[in-house]
Amino acid sequence: MGPAATTRGLPWMLQALLAAVAGAAQAASLAWPGSGAPLWWLQGLSMATLAWLVRPGAAGRPTWRRGAALGWLFATAWLAGTFWWLFISMHTYGGLAAPLAVAAVLGLALFLGSYYAVALGLFCRLAPVHRAGAAITFAALWLLAELARGTLWTGFPWGAGGYAHVDGPLAVFARYVGVYGVGAVAALLAMLAVQVRRRDLRNGWAWALVLALAACWGGAAAQRFCAVELCHTPAQPRPPALSLELLQGNIPQDEKFQPGSGVPVALQWYAEALRNARAELVVAPETAIPLLPQQLLPGYLEGLQRRYAGGGQAALLGIPLGDEVQGYTNSVLGLGPGTAAEPYRYDKHHLVPFGEFVPPFFKWFTALMNIPLGDFNRGAVGQPSFAWAGQRIAPNICYEDLFGEELGARFIDPAQAPTVLVNLSNIGWFGDTLAIDQHLHISRMRSLELERPMVRATNTGATAVIDHRGQVTHQLARTTRGVLRAEVQGRGLDARTGWQITPYAWWVSRWGLAPLWIAAGLAAAGAALAARRRTAGGN
Repeated sequence: MGPAATTRGLPWMLQALLAAVAGAAQAASLAWPGSGAPLWWLQGLSMATLAWLVRPGAAGRPTWRRGAALGWLFATAWLAGTFWWLFISMHTYGGLAAPLAVAAVLGLALFLGSYYAVALGLFCRLAPVHRAGAAITFAALWLLAELARGTLWTGFPWGAGGYAHVDGPLAVFARYVGVYGVGAVAALLAMLAVQVRRRDLRNGWAWALVLALAACWGGAAAQRFCAVELCHTPAQPRPPALSLELLQGNIPQDEKFQPGSGVPVALQWYAEALRNARAELVVAPETAIPLLPQQLLPGYLEGLQRRYAGGGQAALLGIPLGDEVQGYTNSVLGLGPGTAAEPYRYDKHHLVPFGEFVPPFFKWFTALMNIPLGDFNRGAVGQPSFAWAGQRIAPNICYEDLFGEELGARFIDPAQAPTVLVNLSNIGWFGDTLAIDQHLHISRMRSLELERPMVRATNTGATAVIDHRGQVTHQLARTTRGVLRAEVQGRGLDARTGWQITPYAWWVSRWGLAPLWIAAGLAAAGAALAARRRTAGGN
């Protein structure tokens, strides 16, 4: 098929344009410019456009080369439109020349987009003409591409399509299959929708399919409503809601680690806020204290420990720890009664490439930027929670909340599972952009998956409280310096069945993402086997 060839009457250039526009629409669906709201219907429309471009039919299917090209165009536009703000960290704060920063963002999008090129190429090679089979194959290959992006090379799953559905009808499936499963359901529905024909409406096939899908959705929604709203009655009175003070220092990123500007401001403001706090739990964000303990003035950290050693208050504080011999960690210290001698400690497990560790063969790239980079040690998966005021409070740092399978590892023992999740972040590297809204929706998805509230304390935003339904109940204005005072109610205990966890938390804590890999792999293998039989039979 030459460059000028058409598929279903559409010239190749128009198909390519549609794929790129659909990809950009998917990026916008994750956080709409202006409002920052996720638009589930726009994500569905963008996926349906891609599905329409590669759908099989009576006239056959696009070649695998054409399918791969369309998938690559869609994914590159989607991913570049999602994390374009990496340009700010590299150019504005890192000093990398603008053309190189643009090339780096585009190069990352092209590399990650290759997973979807492979998926769509395989789809056009394997998909049967049968509509249900085509939809299952499309969803399975899409799921494999999402999983590969989220796990290979330490994973960078930012902007997965499922995040657009935190407010949509597919949100009910998060407690069963997580964000990747929600994205696969959206892909399945998209391919089914574009294959409906006018005669299907007359013979009832389409209506039967709609009723079957509605029954599946209704059952999942009803079960979730029962678990979250009706049946979650405590065996004994719950502890009172935990009062919070979430600190947002709004230290300019280009000054944050400067000893003559941002460092003294951070040390003074956070110390005063921590000393004057009145809430039961006070949370300061990632690297709120931007120096190692041994670099602080004598008595600084010890004074904070004494402040929280007695009484009815506790604090979680972001601070780097370690030394040149043992290595360094991006950590959280928990201060409270009984912790004066040995504070609670959480060490970040999932480190940011180029920010907290430099991948092999990329020293030359980081040398081009003026960013304080380091090679940090990794903490363990499933570290213990911070026990306080009848709650088990589980910290995570920055983009660790992208990895629901790692947060879910703490739910292996329901009796010790977290009752409250706390995210401590500093995404000031990316300015006042949609990165803030996207990260907020990522945290909301974790709340939907695990049905636990998520408390967020950040340097520039979004400092917020998210309840176990995934809804934001309190939020501080971004890029301002202030304290968010709120309350949070932990979740976990059910009168009839004891400590409660979601189906997603149950299986992901035991097997990680393996069930999704296996299910999608089996579906893809089945499609490959069927395609081989068709070829052998001359079809």
